[in-house]
Amino acid sequence: MAKKKGKGPKGQKSGSRDDPAWARTDVIEREHMQNDRLESYYKAQNILPDEEWDAFLETMRNPLPITFRVAGSRQAARLLNDTIKDVHVPHLGGVVFEGEAVSPPQQIPWYPEGLAWQFNVAKKVLRKSPEFKKFHNFLVFETEVGNISRQEAVSMLPPLFLEVEPHHRVMDMCAAPGSKTAQLLEALHAHDTITSSSIPSGLLIANDSDYKRTHLLIHQSARLPSPALMVTNLDASIFPAIKIPSEQTHFPADTKARVAAKRQYQLMFDRILCDVPCSGDGTMRKNPGIWKHWSPMDGNGLHSLQLRILQRAMRMLKKGGRIVYSTCSLNPVENEAVVAAALKSMPGFELVDMSNHLPGLIHRPGLTSWKPTVSKEINTTFATYQDYIQSLDETQRGSSKMLESHWPPSADEAEKLHLTRCIRIYPHLQDTGGFFIAILQKKPPAKAATASGTSKDASESKRSADAVEGLDKSDVKKPKLDSDVPPEEPQNDEAEEPEDDLPEEAADEPASPMEVDQAKPETSTEPKIRFKKGKTAEGASAHFKENPYTFIAPDDPIIKACIENFDLSADFPASNTLVRNPAGDTVRSLYMVNDIVKSIITHNDFARIRLMTAGTKVFGKQEGTEAKRAGASDTHFRVLAEGLPVVLPYIGERAIVYADFAALRILLEAYYPLTSGFADPFRSMIEAKPNGSYVVRFQPGHLGNATLAHELVLPIWKSNVSLTLMLDKRAKSALSLRIFGEDITTMAREAAAKKMQQKQAAAADAAAAAAASAPDAESGKDKDEEAELENVQEDIVED
Repeated sequence: MAKKKGKGPKGQKSGSRDDPAWARTDVIEREHMQNDRLESYYKAQNILPDEEWDAFLETMRNPLPITFRVAGSRQAARLLNDTIKDVHVPHLGGVVFEGEAVSPPQQIPWYPEGLAWQFNVAKKVLRKSPEFKKFHNFLVFETEVGNISRQEAVSMLPPLFLEVEPHHRVMDMCAAPGSKTAQLLEALHAHDTITSSSIPSGLLIANDSDYKRTHLLIHQSARLPSPALMVTNLDASIFPAIKIPSEQTHFPADTKARVAAKRQYQLMFDRILCDVPCSGDGTMRKNPGIWKHWSPMDGNGLHSLQLRILQRAMRMLKKGGRIVYSTCSLNPVENEAVVAAALKSMPGFELVDMSNHLPGLIHRPGLTSWKPTVSKEINTTFATYQDYIQSLDETQRGSSKMLESHWPPSADEAEKLHLTRCIRIYPHLQDTGGFFIAILQKKPPAKAATASGTSKDASESKRSADAVEGLDKSDVKKPKLDSDVPPEEPQNDEAEEPEDDLPEEAADEPASPMEVDQAKPETSTEPKIRFKKGKTAEGASAHFKENPYTFIAPDDPIIKACIENFDLSADFPASNTLVRNPAGDTVRSLYMVNDIVKSIITHNDFARIRLMTAGTKVFGKQEGTEAKRAGASDTHFRVLAEGLPVVLPYIGERAIVYADFAALRILLEAYYPLTSGFADPFRSMIEAKPNGSYVVRFQPGHLGNATLAHELVLPIWKSNVSLTLMLDKRAKSALSLRIFGEDITTMAREAAAKKMQQKQAAAADAAAAAAASAPDAESGKDKDEEAELENVQEDIVED
């Protein structure tokens, strides 16, 4: 979901969910869910027919249904989805709670392959109904290990419209908290199997300007480990040019010599997601506090930032590439106005009609006309920007934050821009939040352009640039537009170079008039960053203290030890392995990246692009006494659970053991089960192995009422007399619930025993308090304490 944006220090995104301005958790009674300004403003915009208005407001006052998406690789997601559909949902059918029937989860009709679900139940049903309580526990554990994504339905839409493929170079410009990023990663990894991961040739750069939220983003994306992922921490509106070496060796005959001679090019993207910061009034169903605080000036103030982010994305897009611009706002000033201004300022782009892309999705077309308000009192009387400016005193005009781009284009312009191809989602249509989506595509260059046409485009571009420059006087960063490029220089690479025949746009070409730089030093305290002529951004690394990225030579002792211990095949990409620790420090983790990520890291200053993480961890140093006892502890590494799917295709038979379903149960039930407790042939096989890290392939089978329908591959560590399943406790519980239908782990037994002790103690305390409050038969027991005692006892019986 797009984040609400507010004024923040140094132009960074405040308005994150960690920010007090966003945390509108106050409870509002239904009768207080009213806002005259909101109703007046949106009625003036004619966003809906009059006959739908009451249904729209009524739905906005209702809480959102619970929605979730089955995540992970495609094959694994299908299997888990089948478990939900065939095991859990049938048990939830016909549930009656407090005399009322409760509907089971239903698949969201428009989500591909039925991998998204929705159900409407009250919280007390999840707590008290045994059937729903069990299902809720299942969802919680699967969410923690990354197999389920608790995500609002409309938030799932933007990645679906991007249609990402494994070879695409993709960017998520405002990525935190990471639910859409996870969808993009899944699309890159479309060729993954149930047990192993592919290494896509494509790339995903997930960026967010909030440093703290990038760590949440890293945590979320780690649930689907990918060598193709990079996370950056930059202001999206001034995202720097990233260099990569030339990937083309043959050029068309008419290619200019200076182009063919280039050794570095700017990385251009096939797909870009701009889920921009917004006022968030489409989220009122989960953030009811917006009813009290909503103001149209929120959208007016964000318009400039949203426009700059979209324009920056347009400049980083390949020919034929696609951008999805989205917000969780219904305000046309944040939606159609931004799209229209961007299209007018940067020719060569068009809106794509994808209204039929998702059968089952009910939506409405974009608006072609709207009425911006110039004040929070909903003054929409000015039909044009010129009318508004003329109404101001000359001394007030310079300080006005309203821009021409706030107003709609003329009817003819709106028709040529095809604004109706935008997609609007209203809550009452399918019981969702409110949302806006626009799909833009970069057209191939025209075969010939008239001089007058070129002049017109440049003129329109400059007018938009001037508008953006004076857009907002708040603390949000303002762009400096390069409108002073000498006329004899090419204004755009497209005008001179046959980019259709080239892999990337030249990185050191002169910037076009829409190139965005930071505001002048006197208006900002941020480090001065400019991206021209391939120079390192001055001051970009200020206060950036992340560890460096160092690639290890294939003949390094650590790599050679891993190759030996895990019997890695000759095609293992050892040269794509890196470490992240200061020089001289002990290496504790090895990361793997794909070729394009390695190319970016080696040709760019990691501090300049504020690179937070890249690739995925695959091996970790074993720190225990067993490793020291085995000797050569500096090169004793174990395969990590998160990285196992990536390296599994390269691991040889010497590092693999096979086990049955019963062995899996033993490993889940105990932390350190003895090898003597396993049955043959697994026992004999594992006892014959030296101590160290191994991969176990658990074969499909039956055990009691439980069934393992497919092979399961997990890492273990073998000690002298025992084994350890190398999963964290929560992952073990999720696996147990998924396969055995119950949590059989040691952690679960300990937690249940502790909970029982606490409830018994609470029951005893309540009984003692009730007895103390009844000194004689006349006073009787206090009714409240009786009720409390009764509830506690009921909970004990339930457990």
